[in-house]
Amino acid sequence: MNQIDIFKALSNETRLEILKWLKEPEKHFDKPSAHLSKNMNEKGGVCVGDIVEKAGLSQSTISQYLTMLQKAGLLESERHGQWTYYRRNETIIKELWNSLKEEL
Repeated sequence: MNQIDIFKALSNETRLEILKWLKEPEKHFDKPSAHLSKNMNEKGGVCVGDIVEKAGLSQSTISQYLTMLQKAGLLESERHGQWTYYRRNETIIKELWNSLKEEL
């Protein structure tokens, strides 16, 4: 876990919002097609297109944001056909939280 990359990824309001939305996708993405239910895929996830729609930014901008969050380790992705679904990497988020509690 590279904390510098994580903090860079978290330094943008929209990227922070994406992480918040993905914490409770059922609450933030009301379309049934927006996210994979845990029945279909044990890990779940939200489709990029639905994140783009909710954020109100271009697909290229959201793709860059998602890539940055994924490179920092905060997101995981899974491809299903032509769609990519993103979910939070709770392990890394917990590690970051524990590290902050200990070090700061």
